[in-house]
Amino acid sequence: MPNRCIHGGIFSVNPNLVKLDFSSSVNPLGISRFVLKAIHENIDSLASVYPDPKCSELKKGILEYLQLDRDPDWINVGNGAIEIIHNFARAFVRKRVVIPVPTFCEYEYASKLMNAQITFVPPKNLTMDTDSILRTAKNSDAIYLCNPNNPTGILSTNNIRKILESVSEPTIILLDESFIELVTKRGKSDSLLRRIEEFDNVVIIRSLTKSFGLAGLRVGYCICNPKLGKKLSSYQISWNVNGIAQKAAVCALKDSHHLTKAKALIKEEREFMQSYIKRKTKSFVPIDSNVNFFLIRLKTIKSTKLRDLLLKRNGILVRDCVSFNGLESGQYVRVSVKKHDENALLLQALESMSI
Repeated sequence: MPNRCIHGGIFSVNPNLVKLDFSSSVNPLGISRFVLKAIHENIDSLASVYPDPKCSELKKGILEYLQLDRDPDWINVGNGAIEIIHNFARAFVRKRVVIPVPTFCEYEYASKLMNAQITFVPPKNLTMDTDSILRTAKNSDAIYLCNPNNPTGILSTNNIRKILESVSEPTIILLDESFIELVTKRGKSDSLLRRIEEFDNVVIIRSLTKSFGLAGLRVGYCICNPKLGKKLSSYQISWNVNGIAQKAAVCALKDSHHLTKAKALIKEEREFMQSYIKRKTKSFVPIDSNVNFFLIRLKTIKSTKLRDLLLKRNGILVRDCVSFNGLESGQYVRVSVKKHDENALLLQALESMSI
């Protein structure tokens, strides 16, 4: 059995030690009050019955939210985006896949479970090397792309557009846009969702975990043509998304104000955090990002040691990036953007450790 993917979150360490979790990159405002109210009002009726296995109401809500005039067959709903990633591998991966690194480790893990050969494509200055990806794409079953990328936070829409326009069947492309709704430096064309009809070999993933603070409820979905969708759904287990999660997701998609408020906070606080680190520390270098998290390059301390010291001294957990393929040198940690008072505590702790 291949080694499992390593993630952040409070259960990646002793959870009793964590006072502030900067290792998980979710909506800094958490779940909205509107969604909490809906859960409270419906939990009695939902908890005692089996959920809709087709997620019919949720698929309708997703199409309305995305403003897509399509049949529900264009949508697959998963127990988080991770379930869809693994179903994608089961459906389409047989011999070889291409994965630009560093990126989300579940692509690699899902492919290893299918005994596939993995071609990793290194970046250029942490940015996707499009030409190398296209050179290695020939005769591959699948290409995994993440936009904006995790853990770098870099948006590469133009490069990804070139890949989608250059790679055709039988190679299938998984485009993970789980963080696209939390991007602050963006235009209307940053998501490739509007062009999904043009590509018979593309599956676009979205996650309500990140955008709407539903990490514990586990809801993700994908958009693709019904031919691919039918193959994906054949690997879906029965009742894969619980009824409470479905109701919460439907309500979350209607609360556009919550997402708008979160994006404004992310933009302001990310700029504050990066500016503070540049001005107040000598040992840490913030890397520019388009989303609600960013990398910090470490000059004088290894990432695992910094994580452990912050946790021990301050109860603050950051994401040690040594487990990311391509960042094994231990020079990077990833931090999420949270509320101002929380961010200030992280920054003060980093300043006290800067040499």
